[in-house]
Amino acid sequence: MRPRARVASALGAASLAAMVVAQVASGLQPRPITLTSVVVLLLAASALAFACVTHPPARAVAAFAAVVATGYAAEWIGIRTGLPFGDYHYTGVLWPAPGGVPVIVALAWGGMGLAAHAVAAAVAPVSRAARIVTGALALTAWDLFLDPQMIRLGLWVWHDPGPYRGVPLVNFAGWLVVSLLVMALLERVLAGPTAWSAGLVSIYTVMAVMETVGFAVVFVPPDPLVATAGGLSMGAFTLLAWRRGRGRRPDPEAGRA
Repeated sequence: MRPRARVASALGAASLAAMVVAQVASGLQPRPITLTSVVVLLLAASALAFACVTHPPARAVAAFAAVVATGYAAEWIGIRTGLPFGDYHYTGVLWPAPGGVPVIVALAWGGMGLAAHAVAAAVAPVSRAARIVTGALALTAWDLFLDPQMIRLGLWVWHDPGPYRGVPLVNFAGWLVVSLLVMALLERVLAGPTAWSAGLVSIYTVMAVMETVGFAVVFVPPDPLVATAGGLSMGAFTLLAWRRGRGRRPDPEAGRA
């Protein structure tokens, strides 16, 4: 591993460890919202650092920025038109929120977008089309946790609540559409051979485990439905990624500017 890649890997690991600490701390206090933004910032920092291990830094930053911009645009359109997620609005708890969309939400798209793409690269390393579809499904699986949790925290409100803990089913269709666009963008920006990234897959794994445990036993009241639905969905992608990615090595040219 090149020196620059070693530094990026260390920064990614430190940010991921700090994110876990912040996530645990948020689950132990009566108002976890105070650490929500910290968790997302650390998630984004960790994902960007790990992306710099397996890709040239300029390309990793461009990829992250593209996903952040796409997520922001989708949310900006969504709160104004109801497309593609359904009718909803943010409550103003998260800030700053230029144009009505919290910046932290766009950063979450960026961090988990990179992580889901790395999962897809491990599961389907040969086929670009398969990576796009797999990555989109992996990213959408995360929303089985995300939306119920954010509704609990009062971060956004659905105008027409749906059957999945108040989340309308059209939301998940919208997530899949936007996630397909995100994965197609990442495939274009991160051009060239797709390397195995244990760091980015670790981010996805950590989120899957912590959200499952949170909904199963930590949150008050617990929610076995969400813990099962999200845990099985993200868990399946996690197991596939580690099983198929194990033994692969990062591209020796990774991280070269």
